Amino acid sequence: MVPNFFVCVSEEEERGKEKRKRKRREEEEGGGGGGIGEGRKKRKKKRRRRRRREREGKKKESYRVLRGRVNGLGYSPDARLLPYLELAGFGSGALIRTFDLRYDLISALVERWRPETHTFHLPCGECTVTLEDVALQLGVPIDGSPVTGVSAIAEPAALCYSLLGASPGNDESNLSGLKFTWLKANFQHLPDNATEEELMCAARAYIMHIIGGVLMPDANNNRVHIMYLPLLTDLHNVRSYSWGSAVLAMLYRELCRTTKPHTADIGGCLILLQSWLFIGCHSWHRWSIYPGIGRSYTVPIYRLLIEQHAGERFIWMQYRRPEIVAVIPSSAYVHSQFWCTNAPIINFNVVEWYHGDRVLRQFGCIQYIPDPPKEVGKVHGINKRGKHGMHWGVVHQRYIAVWDNRMGRIPRMDMSFAL
Repeated sequence: MVPNFFVCVSEEEERGKEKRKRKRREEEEGGGGGGIGEGRKKRKKKRRRRRRREREGKKKESYRVLRGRVNGLGYSPDARLLPYLELAGFGSGALIRTFDLRYDLISALVERWRPETHTFHLPCGECTVTLEDVALQLGVPIDGSPVTGVSAIAEPAALCYSLLGASPGNDESNLSGLKFTWLKANFQHLPDNATEEELMCAARAYIMHIIGGVLMPDANNNRVHIMYLPLLTDLHNVRSYSWGSAVLAMLYRELCRTTKPHTADIGGCLILLQSWLFIGCHSWHRWSIYPGIGRSYTVPIYRLLIEQHAGERFIWMQYRRPEIVAVIPSSAYVHSQFWCTNAPIINFNVVEWYHGDRVLRQFGCIQYIPDPPKEVGKVHGINKRGKHGMHWGVVHQRYIAVWDNRMGRIPRMDMSFAL
């Protein structure tokens, strides 16, 4: 048995060794000029920085706030352009000016998105942004041919001169997109004696600005892709395309992309997404009573608000309220018969499935058990990189055929009087 005396001596020696080691380490870290105190200060600063980074990392992981890809129009169209915009089906889109997007709210809503069904899973059940929302809120055509074609233009400068009367220089364009600053600088102010051809060119430029800045913002946040320009060649024929389904396809694609945890930004028609939630939850008046909403509110607060107001109080038939019916023109209901169809929606390389049969309550119908969700396989997520000579109308021919049969894909609809 070892005497306690030797145990105590050995402990004292160990403590002395540790003290001498700590003193040498502090002297080395102090650098000689500042001494032991400077070394301690440096270590404390490092620990504080490390802890702050850890806190910020945890906060960022838990409360991700997305950045929006939005570029408002910034100017009103010349009054002489309005007949041409109306002819093309973008008269209502030209009325969109500025909007206050609440990215904390959008980020909280994205957490409820399910890519396999293209619906939000809220406490009240499944619901989503539909063709009805696009038609009644944006006023763009939803019936017609898919918005598709070749995404890489062989002679973009010649195309711009032909349809816009001008072409951006090499310092203003990468030959695949038109900058919003260039469109505004060249077409905001028109001469008093502008010819009909000049007015049509200016109308095309304004439609391109609407498409890229409000309806279908993509990764090129400061420009609109030139692939849409050939579809505007004949303004009388522009309305024959289903621009509404193209808007919805882009929004679905962006919502699916943002479900990945490391995604930092979101595109698509965010003004449509936010207004859809406001109307559905009847929350514009209810939430506006909270001070600082959209500024001091955070993702957790918006999560709570969605839980509270998207429960039993969710308004399924959003556009049946008298104050909303009064401002919607009857022309918006022309193609309402296929708002609940079950078909793919297309926007060049983008193909997303529209499951109208899963949200029949939004159309005032009884919701039966829907069929398993449709999937587009490898096409889902496909991009334009490295596919310059590809004609998307040929690549997605099978999905275009299904879209063309959209009237035959309407589910069973029994009106419900309980909503």
